Amino acid sequence: MNKKLKKTIFTILPIVLGVALIWYSLSKLESEDIQDIKKSFQTANYWWVALSLLFGILSHLSRAYRWQFLLEPLGYKPKYANSVLTVLVAYLVNLAIPRAGEFARATGISKYENIPFEKAFGTIVSERVVDTFMLLSIIATAFFLQTDLLSSYLFKDSAESSNLLIYLVIAAVILGLLFLWIIKKSTNPWIQKIQNFVYGLIQGLISIFKMKKKWAFIFHTFFIWIMYILMFYVVIFAIPETANLPLSAVIVGFVVGGLSMALTNGGLGTYPVFVASALTLYGVAENPALAFGWIMWTSQTLMVLIFGGLSFIFLPIYNRDKV
Repeated sequence: MNKKLKKTIFTILPIVLGVALIWYSLSKLESEDIQDIKKSFQTANYWWVALSLLFGILSHLSRAYRWQFLLEPLGYKPKYANSVLTVLVAYLVNLAIPRAGEFARATGISKYENIPFEKAFGTIVSERVVDTFMLLSIIATAFFLQTDLLSSYLFKDSAESSNLLIYLVIAAVILGLLFLWIIKKSTNPWIQKIQNFVYGLIQGLISIFKMKKKWAFIFHTFFIWIMYILMFYVVIFAIPETANLPLSAVIVGFVVGGLSMALTNGGLGTYPVFVASALTLYGVAENPALAFGWIMWTSQTLMVLIFGGLSFIFLPIYNRDKV
């Protein structure tokens, strides 16, 4: 299989999967269910959705500002407007081609700020390492706080489900440590490539604590993820059936929704279904839970399409003297 065909498959496959999941989830609904979901959309309080989008915008602005802290030690200080516009364009590109947004972002800032692509992309990789660490921390928190609930869901209320999940987590940690030990000791060329990659990620993470403005970077990292969680949290007040959900439900729903984003482009078809399945664990009826998932996904996607599209148009106009 040539590279071009492989790239095409990996681009189209998530979209096809997302569309198929949308069709499958809708095909299971009765006409009464569809009416219930429509009613939830019609009666939802969209002021809460607007507040959610405001938190989303603040997270993007903070991400663009945080990026400056990684570029500055390399001797570059791009215009903040260009940082914001390229970040928003990256989100837009990721909707079409997963992870291609990082390349688009590095390309954009390289073109308009004369920053070498390799250096710009390296800072973006460092960002992703930190964000992955934050996501894993939130996932771990969700599992340890909700072990009984999640294990009963995953293992169909087995009598020993809680202990089984704990054993699986412990086994995963042991296997992970064993894997790292094998990588460290192996002389196999392929294994050594993995070793160098992992080492590079660790070094990238450690380098953050050595930067001049590390505390500002750490502050913005926490701020970005708090904004992400608040984006999800405030929307529960838009629908009466979800308004009384505890914070634990928000964390679990947020984690499940975030993981669904990795399966298809921007969570197409997966986000509403995954989030709904999480909320039903807390007693929310299936139809309002599904409506919540669709409202969240639709609002986030529209935000990316609108602001990303405008940024794509405005970026060369703002930098017309460099085009």
